[in-house]
Amino acid sequence: MSEISVVPINVIDHQVLTRLALCLEERFLATCIVRASLPVPKSALNSVRKQLFFGSLATKLAGAHESGEGAVLGITEFDLYKTSHHFIFGGSSESHHTAVVSLHRLRPEFYGEPADENQLFQRLLKESVHEIGQAMGLKHCYNARCPMYYSNSVFDTDNKFSNFCEACEKRSRAIDRK
Repeated sequence: MSEISVVPINVIDHQVLTRLALCLEERFLATCIVRASLPVPKSALNSVRKQLFFGSLATKLAGAHESGEGAVLGITEFDLYKTSHHFIFGGSSESHHTAVVSLHRLRPEFYGEPADENQLFQRLLKESVHEIGQAMGLKHCYNARCPMYYSNSVFDTDNKFSNFCEACEKRSRAIDRK
């Protein structure tokens, strides 16, 4: 992968995105660029669920940004869902090399805890690595400490490291050489 585009959906703190981009460059050994925001109106939300359907956002993101040899990562405040899930922390499309991560359920405040910017950032980083990995073609891992492990809850996310386990690291390098 040569480049990762980080695209804020509406307004996301630019300092957080810059910090995320630096960490993703280190993890993926790719240039990471923070792009202009992609506007998505609240009217796009499912009016009953008050959530945004991942597929709609992924399509809009892929249409607005060409992934080329890299990946596109959208960051949103919207609560996301898929047809088969009540909610998701993020999602990806391998065919479009796009990924999206939602901050909504990664925030400690969502669980009645005090705001913690560092904890939020660590969760964002782990989920971003996971979703970019999926967009690259990596599958879920059975190692609960690997970012490619599927998070059923935010506790699973907190338990992970932000670097791939040895097996997923090898798989990611093999994918990169294709």
